[in-house]
Amino acid sequence: MAANLMRTLDREQFEVGAISLFDPSGTELEATLAQDGIPVSYLGKRRGFDPRMFVRVARTLERVRPHVVHTHLGVLRYVLPYMLRRRLPAMVHTVHNLAKREVDWSGRLVHRMAFKRGVLPVAIATEVADSLRRCYRIDGFPLIPNGIPIGAFRQPQIGRDAWRRKEGFAPTDVLFACVAGLRPQKNPTLLLESFALGAASNPRARLLLVGEGKLRPRLERRIGALGLQERVSLVGVRSDVPETLNATDVFVLSSDWEGNPLSVMEAMAAGKPVICTAVGGVPELVDDGEVSGLLVPPGDVNALAKAMQYLLEHREVRNTMGKASATKAIERFDLRVMVEAYEKLYRAIIVRSQPLAYTRKP
Repeated sequence: MAANLMRTLDREQFEVGAISLFDPSGTELEATLAQDGIPVSYLGKRRGFDPRMFVRVARTLERVRPHVVHTHLGVLRYVLPYMLRRRLPAMVHTVHNLAKREVDWSGRLVHRMAFKRGVLPVAIATEVADSLRRCYRIDGFPLIPNGIPIGAFRQPQIGRDAWRRKEGFAPTDVLFACVAGLRPQKNPTLLLESFALGAASNPRARLLLVGEGKLRPRLERRIGALGLQERVSLVGVRSDVPETLNATDVFVLSSDWEGNPLSVMEAMAAGKPVICTAVGGVPELVDDGEVSGLLVPPGDVNALAKAMQYLLEHREVRNTMGKASATKAIERFDLRVMVEAYEKLYRAIIVRSQPLAYTRKP
């Protein structure tokens, strides 16, 4: 989201650059930012808390002297001292998850102080906004839903049949896909068990898990125990997500909690029906029932299994839902809408030379 925002901001109004706490790791995203001429400072952070980052972040920002500092996820703790010392015109922090889940208890203390001292939180979904109110007792902050580059998912570089031949899937396979980290929040174990309980009984059904994480060894063992080595594929991190989604039949996300997941929007832009647990901002994206997808309760293995079985058996429903998903994505999720909202926010704060006012609840 941050990279897409930087790449799409109006360059006649905004000069953009990024700070990565970590060293470069050779990702496609790094190459794309470099190709677009967006400078990135890599600060070499160690795992865990690294106090060296306070100095390195401050030195980098002092060299750039930005009018706007926009932070994401858990990095605010390293940036806040500099922002407060310099009293920057615009200090923004996008909250990408439920407030109590975004950071640990110490991070929440930092965020509480930051929001009290002028850092403006931005919620990405109504449920995220509600969680901010509950967690930090603040109100009046903006809500700007995430956006995605719709065109990349509408026009993949490799067609469905060519991708399937390359990856070893048959044209008649019904391919369920999940693009998500293999970590507890996304609960890929629930997805695996649901697939085994229902859809796996059909020899045409396949499950594709795109992503990496600490749960991979556990999933590999469970796949072996279930005898599903030929039916479930753990393919790791992919650089061809638009092509992968285009070649699949159904997108599934089994998270225990969420903010406003980009992967769901991407799957809908690719014209896929989606099955998701009804958590966080997901119900704001997916029209439940036989519209654009199916929502099931979090943690409910039987409900998820039945939803997967239903779409496996009803091709016409898959097609109808997929068309509805694409229509909604085109109308609602375009990246330009998000970028224009942030441009307006930045300009408003800079003009006022102070953070937009929001109120603290009693």
